[in-house]
Amino acid sequence: MTRRLEPLERVYELSGAAVPFRFDVHALIFSKDAVGLEAELHRHFASQRVNQVNSRKEFFYATPVEVRDALHRFAGQHLIEFTEEPQALEWRASRNGDAGGSARPGGALTR
Repeated sequence: MTRRLEPLERVYELSGAAVPFRFDVHALIFSKDAVGLEAELHRHFASQRVNQVNSRKEFFYATPVEVRDALHRFAGQHLIEFTEEPQALEWRASRNGDAGGSARPGGALTR
């Protein structure tokens, strides 16, 4: 969640050294109650949390389709765009053994 006018700036910040690949964006949502929406999604996916000990680590085992369905349920008409299969160029290049530097921004992690 971000309050920035350009939300992708936040995505680029989060794609730093702490994660193996840059993040891809699957969806953008504009909501009057972004804090409430985020809390609802965290409650919904609580049993799928990667780190069950530290709730500040906001990573979940969830497919893009599961997240899309939850967003439709909780965000409704505010779901602007959804991409089920993003470019994920760095991730795909790594899986294909193409570590020669041809990868561009992208990633396969879902937050």
